[in-house]
Amino acid sequence: MPAGLQRLYGQGHLHFITFSCYRRLPLLKSARARNVFVRELARVRERLGFRLIGYVVMPEHVHLLVSEPRRGTPSTVLHDLKLRVARRLRKRQRHVAAGQWTLPSRETTPPRRAFWQARFYDFNVDREKKKKEKLECMHENPVKRGLVSHSKDWVWSSWSNYAHEGQGLVAVDLL
Repeated sequence: MPAGLQRLYGQGHLHFITFSCYRRLPLLKSARARNVFVRELARVRERLGFRLIGYVVMPEHVHLLVSEPRRGTPSTVLHDLKLRVARRLRKRQRHVAAGQWTLPSRETTPPRRAFWQARFYDFNVDREKKKKEKLECMHENPVKRGLVSHSKDWVWSSWSNYAHEGQGLVAVDLL
């Protein structure tokens, strides 16, 4: 772990986590890639037993608001999730017909095995006001980036779970 970076676990706090694709490349730009991500998020959540309060999957990064898991730490969750998503998406890439590949360039194509940046940002959330602030920030992210005109139009977030009481791509533990 880099000098000065501290992970505060075992406090009973929620964790606002941000992590990025390799060099912030838009490796989650397709609906298919984002769908793979949310399916794997649901599987990892079930397996490790953490509360998912909110999420948003952007083309080049992800935000999660989660509790600590029954087993392990948020670092364990991220390791498992990143590994599963990268394997699923890289596996599908290898099966594309040769004629569909474009010539890679160093600016747009990550090294063969890289999909995610190695580390993640983790902010402990211990107050109700901060929970709501982080959720609003997540849900507004696609609007601020110009991907949609309203949060309801970005299905790869927990916005619809809150607006429609549980109807989203991944079940969340509503505040």
